[in-house]
Amino acid sequence: MVSSDQRRRQLAREKYVRQQQRREEKRRKARRRNTVVASALAVVLAAGGAVYASVKLTDDGTKGSDGAAGGTPTPGASSSTPAPSRSANPEPELTVDRNASYDMVLRTNEGAVTITMDAAKTPRTVNSFKHLADKKYFDGTKCHRLTTQGIYVLQCGDPQGTGTGGPGYTIPDENLDGLGKAGADGTVTFPAGSVAMANTGQPGSGGSQFFLVYKDTKLPPTYTPFGKIDAAGLKAVQDVAAAGVAGGATDGAPKKAVTIEKATVTKK
Repeated sequence: MVSSDQRRRQLAREKYVRQQQRREEKRRKARRRNTVVASALAVVLAAGGAVYASVKLTDDGTKGSDGAAGGTPTPGASSSTPAPSRSANPEPELTVDRNASYDMVLRTNEGAVTITMDAAKTPRTVNSFKHLADKKYFDGTKCHRLTTQGIYVLQCGDPQGTGTGGPGYTIPDENLDGLGKAGADGTVTFPAGSVAMANTGQPGSGGSQFFLVYKDTKLPPTYTPFGKIDAAGLKAVQDVAAAGVAGGATDGAPKKAVTIEKATVTKK
C-alpha cells in the first residue's frame, strides 16, 4: 500500500514531469517559430539583394555598388515594383488629352523643376503622372539617388525614399525609339535635360520612379523617355549633382538632399 508521503512524492514527480514537458514543448515551438522567421528573413534578404542590385548597378547580371567593379550603372526601380500581371492596383483610366502637352512642375527645396510631357508620344506615362500628382503622391518625397559616374541622373518618385517604393501598379513602356536607334554598343544618348522612367530591368515594369538626366548619358533604349526639363530646372539638378553623393560615393543619396515639396501636372 502506498503511503500518503509516497503519494505526495509521486504527485510531485508527475507535476515536475508535466512542467518539463510543457517547457520542452514551448522550446520546440520557439525553435519552429525561429526557423520560420529565419527562413522568411532569408527570403526577404534575398529579395532585398535583388532590389538593391536593380536599384544600384547592373551589367547584364546585377552587381551591387558596394565594391562591385565594372559595368555601367542603370536607373532602376525596385524589383518589388509589381509585375504587370500582379499589380496590386489597376493602372488608372486614361483621361489625358492625347493631342496635348502637359507640364509637370516639381517644387523642390532646391528650386522648381518644370518638365514638359508629350501625351501624344507617351499617353499612359503622362496619364499616370497626372493621376499620381493629383493625389499628392509625390508631395514630401525625396529624390533618393544621384549617380555621378557612368551615367548622370537624379532619380526621384519613390514615396519611401529608398528606391523600393511604387504605386502598386505598372505602366507599359512607351516611345522607346524616341531617341533614335541603338548604336553598335546597344545604347542611345539621353540628352541632358531629358526625363525617363526607371524600371526593374523587365519590360513594362515602370511605376512611379523616374530619373532626371543632368548630363548626356548613354543607356540602352529600354527606359521610356517622356519629358524635357526647363533651363532653370536643369540648372537646379546640375547644382545638386555638383555637390556630389553623400559619403563621397558615386552612386547613392545626394549630399544636397532634394525633397519634392509639391508636384502638379497641368495641361498646356
